[in-house]
Amino acid sequence: MTAQSILVLGGTGIISSASVALAAERGWEVTVVNRGASKDRPLGQGIETLQADVRDPESLTAAIGDRSFDVVADFLSFTPDQLHLDTFRDRTGQYIFISSASAYQKPPAYSPVTESTPLRNPFWEYSRNKIACEDVLVAEYRASGYPITIVRPSHTYDRTALPTLGGWTDIERMRRGAPVIVHGDGTTQWTLTHTRDFAVGFVGLFGRDAAIGDTFHITGDQAPTWDAIYAALGRAAGVEPVLVHVPSEAIAAASPERGAGLLGDKAHSMVFDNSKLKALVPDFRQSTFFEDGAREIIEWYDADASRRDVDSSFDALSDRLAERFAI
Repeated sequence: MTAQSILVLGGTGIISSASVALAAERGWEVTVVNRGASKDRPLGQGIETLQADVRDPESLTAAIGDRSFDVVADFLSFTPDQLHLDTFRDRTGQYIFISSASAYQKPPAYSPVTESTPLRNPFWEYSRNKIACEDVLVAEYRASGYPITIVRPSHTYDRTALPTLGGWTDIERMRRGAPVIVHGDGTTQWTLTHTRDFAVGFVGLFGRDAAIGDTFHITGDQAPTWDAIYAALGRAAGVEPVLVHVPSEAIAAASPERGAGLLGDKAHSMVFDNSKLKALVPDFRQSTFFEDGAREIIEWYDADASRRDVDSSFDALSDRLAERFAI
C-alpha cells in the first residue's frame, strides 16, 4: 500500500499534535478535522484544516465531501457509536483507531505487557468503552476485511501535561514546602511516553500492509517509579519535594473523580514490551526520557503565570490526606 494522504480526526491534542507535525514533515498530505484550533498546540503551515463536529456524521460528511484518504486516524472516538466505519467505508486504505493501554488487564497478570495481554478493566468505564470499540473494529475486519489498525498509547505527555494527581497544584506545593501526596508506596512503575516519541511509532504504521487487522501499543521503554517521577519534577522546579504515600483506595474514596483512573490505571505497575512495533518500525525508540520531559514541562508553566492554576479543593485534600498518612 502506497499512502500519500491522511485525514486526522482531532489533531491538536497532546497525543495527536506531534504526529500531525511529523507526518507533514515526512511529506504526507495532512488534513485535520476538528471543531477549532488549539492555542497551546497550533498546527504548522501546509496542514489543511477542516472545521466540523465529528460527533455529527452529517457535519463530518459535509466537511470532507466525496474525498477519499489513504489513511484515516481517529483520535476522537471513545464509544462504539462514535466510530466512523460507515463514513469511510471504501474511502480509506487504513482506518487507525486510537485505543488506550489502560484497556489491558488490571492488575496485569504478568510483566512486561504485550499486545497479547488480555483486555479487561473492571475499574474504569473509559477503558471498557475503548475495549468495546476494539471489539466492533475487530469484528468488522473479520467480517468484511475493513482495513483497521488499532493503536494503544500509554500515558503520553507533552510540555503542557503534568502526570501527577494534582497537576500544577503539586508543583506549587513542592515550591512552598508543603507535602505532596503520592498514591500507593511510590514504587509502582509507570511508563511515560513523550508525544514526539509516540509520533515516530504512529507515523511509521501509516500505509503498512503488515499493520492491517493488527494491534500495537506505542509506549516508552522507560518505566520510572512514581516516587522518581515526582522527584524529577521537583528537581526541574528547583526543590526537593516532601512526599507522603497514601493508599490509592483512600485517595479514590476522598476524590471519586480521580478514583476510576487511579484504581483502573495509575495504581498498577505498567511496563511494556515494544518489540512488536519495533519490528515493523525500526526507527521507533524512546528519545525523550522523563528527566528531560520534566524540565520542558516546568519551563512551559513558568513561562506564563496564567498556566499555573492551583486547584484549591485538591490543595485542601492534599493537606488532609498528608496529615492523616504522614509517618
